[in-house]
Amino acid sequence: MKNLFDNLSVEISKMTTRTYSTSFSMGIYFIDARLRNEIYSIYGFVRLADEIVDSFDGFEQRHLLSKLKNDTYEAIQSKISINPILNSFQHAVNKHSIDLELIETFLRSMEMDLEKVSYNTENYNQYILGSAEVVGLMCLHVFTEGDREKFDHLKPYAMKLGAAFQKVNFLRDMKDDYQILGRCYFPDVNIQEFNHLSKEQIESEIEEDFALALEGIRMLPLSSKRGVYLAYIYYRTLFNKIKSLPAHRVLNERIRINNGRKLGLMINCLVQNKMKWV
Repeated sequence: MKNLFDNLSVEISKMTTRTYSTSFSMGIYFIDARLRNEIYSIYGFVRLADEIVDSFDGFEQRHLLSKLKNDTYEAIQSKISINPILNSFQHAVNKHSIDLELIETFLRSMEMDLEKVSYNTENYNQYILGSAEVVGLMCLHVFTEGDREKFDHLKPYAMKLGAAFQKVNFLRDMKDDYQILGRCYFPDVNIQEFNHLSKEQIESEIEEDFALALEGIRMLPLSSKRGVYLAYIYYRTLFNKIKSLPAHRVLNERIRINNGRKLGLMINCLVQNKMKWV
């Protein structure tokens, strides 16, 4: 009988993914069907924590995040939770032996968002590690399906891909992060003096991350390569759009790729995959 609740749990994680991210939803759709549910479950968990620190203003955010943390570890240990998102997440963690340290590092980065942090290089790197790189590693556990040698080989590439995605998000969301949440993640950047030089320096760093990440995507198993590549193409296209704009527009707009363009990217990705260009 628990299968019914387990299936419902995955459906809720899937719905969460589709509600918050059409781009990741498209990428997950092109992952092998037997791996999709675990990736939906990871995204659902990450999104839940992110919403606590970003959207639940006026509530006891620190208490809610602490409760989520305790409930997460309890769910993993007992292999069940009455919270559907945690129930689907614990299944993914236990099935693929996802390292608990990755989860702990992720939650520590969420705790950082509860403070008004002035970011320097050290805590910026710490935040990128926790909020993005370890999420890539959680997914890599699923993609490599217990092949520890392959996981260890692809680990640095997966971390760079997560870092690239997060840094592009930081640029895309710079306006809202600063004006609504009072945050600026980039180290030693004075948001009031954000200019072409500052933007160019950040973009150079992202270019390096993307270049290494693409090498890793080419080495992924066929079961996940196409979906990850589609997510890469979406973020690469968004990044190129951001690069083409002046600094003041990045600071005052939330840059987007419309759904029609996303569909075009999906079709192009399918063609490239068919032609074995990736």
